[in-house]
Amino acid sequence: MGNIVAIVGRPNVGKSTLFNRLTGTRKAIVNETSGVTRDRNYGKADWNGQEFSVIDTGGYSMNSEDVFDEEIRKQVMLAIDEADAILFVLDVQHGITDLDEAVANILRRSKKKIYLVANKADNSELIYAANEFYSVGIGDAVYPISSVNGSGTGDLLDAVVADFEVKLEEDNEDLPRIAFVGRPNVGKSSTVNALVGIDRNIVTDVAGTTRDSIHTRFQKFGHDFIMVDTAGVRKKPKVTENLEFYSVMRSIRTIESADVCVLILDATRGIEAQDLSILDLIIKNRKGVVIMINKWDLIEKETNTMKDFEQEIRNRMAPFTDVPIVFTSALSKQRLIKVLESAIEVYENRMRKISTSELNKVMQKAIEDFRPPSTKGKFLKIKYMTQLPTLAPTFAFYCNLPQYIKDSYKRYLENQIRKNWEFTGVPIQIFMRKK
Repeated sequence: MGNIVAIVGRPNVGKSTLFNRLTGTRKAIVNETSGVTRDRNYGKADWNGQEFSVIDTGGYSMNSEDVFDEEIRKQVMLAIDEADAILFVLDVQHGITDLDEAVANILRRSKKKIYLVANKADNSELIYAANEFYSVGIGDAVYPISSVNGSGTGDLLDAVVADFEVKLEEDNEDLPRIAFVGRPNVGKSSTVNALVGIDRNIVTDVAGTTRDSIHTRFQKFGHDFIMVDTAGVRKKPKVTENLEFYSVMRSIRTIESADVCVLILDATRGIEAQDLSILDLIIKNRKGVVIMINKWDLIEKETNTMKDFEQEIRNRMAPFTDVPIVFTSALSKQRLIKVLESAIEVYENRMRKISTSELNKVMQKAIEDFRPPSTKGKFLKIKYMTQLPTLAPTFAFYCNLPQYIKDSYKRYLENQIRKNWEFTGVPIQIFMRKK
């Protein structure tokens, strides 16, 4: 699995700008007004072939009248507790402030690897001034950077990825890893208990490699896989956690440990924003997904209740709708075996490899039936395609002008792939490359 890097610091030191720089996005709002970042931002970053998750926290402040500050402090504390590495960001143009010292006092009590980041070092004079931050007494070095133009971030990332622990894989690495994820109180614990609570003698523990996920060998009903589960993990002592943020933090680790994720929804509440956030994490990590609608026994049913409910779920999930949806009740164990069967099918779909000759034969016909529209008078021609040797289905299409292929046409190509081969429940990546 990957690592988690949290960005912390007082308000208005450039944490969100650094987040955008590391993730290559403009997801985090950047403003001169302090306290703009209140919701957590999650992204994926890649440096020298090492992928890791990045969390942008709100600015840590004390003795403020802002009603959001107490919640921000809780979430910063949780990020510090959960992350593998912490980027402590300071503003080299303002020097060390009382708030910086307050954050430093908290970080000194942490046993995590901490990197002291002197942001806004836009010229050589400010880079020299960054040496002042050695007096904070945290970390082995000070990394002067400018998150606006990217200078210095390379040296920082070199140090961060070099210190990542190697995540050793468990035994039986050829077995599927299926995770059960979802927001609080949707029935994750009930589902896991229903599956492993009977005949526990045929369930054997497997030593886990991650701090928070429990890896259990599941061998019954003709199935053999590793169950990745966070149910039953102890609460962090002396941490008053925000449930939504906490569940997403847990989900990051669990998702990264799995091949297929069973996203559990509460039938009495439908699909909510936090469910979509977790689904987005699954897609970003290119894992297979099965939607499990739990507590279906509590719903009053009419002729088309299930069909209408399923359609509403798919509408909210768009554009990624090619996903198995299973209606269950963990309490009565209704259709739980169907959930496992769907998860194994999705795992097989994720492992599916298509020969280059077969792929070109089918997709060239699809391209001839609907050619990519010309752009700026340029005629676009896709000449060749192949599946890349990656863990998740990834396809490269070679063409004369890849920069002009629009996202809508990529979706057409993806739909044609799904139409001709079984990739249900699996995110597909398509890259356009220069021939």
